[in-house]
This record gives sequence, C-alpha cells and structure tokens, in this order.
Amino acid sequence: MKDLGKTKLCLGLQIKHLADGIFIHQFAYTKRNLKRFYMDKAHLLSTPMVVRSPEMNKDLFRPPEEDEELLGPEIPYLSAIGALMYLANATRPDITFSVNLLARYSYFPTRNIGTGLSIYCDI
Repeated sequence: MKDLGKTKLCLGLQIKHLADGIFIHQFAYTKRNLKRFYMDKAHLLSTPMVVRSPEMNKDLFRPPEEDEELLGPEIPYLSAIGALMYLANATRPDITFSVNLLARYSYFPTRNIGTGLSIYCDI
C-alpha cells in the first residue's frame, strides 16, 4: 500500500482541499459536456434559466403546436438532459429546476422550447 496524499479525484468529482474545508466541483465534466454539445463558446449568464413571458404567444415554454418541427437525431437532446441531470444531482443543485423544466419536453422536443433548449439547438 502506498500513501498518495490527499484525494484530488473521486468518481468524477474533483476535490480541492482548502484551509477551512474542502471544495468539490466537476469543472472537467462540465467543460467536456459543453464541448460535446457545442456550447463551449456560449456566453455566461448569472441565472440558469430564461424568464418566462406573461404573453402566451411569446412564452418560450408554451405547449407545442401541431405544425412545430421535432428535433432530429442530429441534436442529442436526451443526452444533454442526462448530462445536466447528473451535474445537477452531483454538484449543481442550483440548475435542478431548469433541468427539470427542460426534461418535461424530452418526449416532444422542438426548436421553440426556451432558451435553455436553444443553447443546444443553435449549433
């Protein structure tokens, strides 16, 4: 047996040892998934979700209309939702509501579902 020092990586979680405790993050996982879904050049926002519009015809999360185009297999919507769910469960509880809202559209994803989805569609 060999002492390798303080743990730096465990089950995909990166661990930083600070003077007053530890800091657990998933920077490498997040960066890898941003690149995977072509979001590595996206602009940062201070909130994880767009604000909903009070007008029904402008609401990004309105029920889909019959003539709306479904997303094809070239846009891995379910994979993106799964990656975000893992991130939300492990180290980012602040994005849980947004991921849950986007997951509601996983059966019938269209290009008009919110900015949260358009970050994956506008590639």
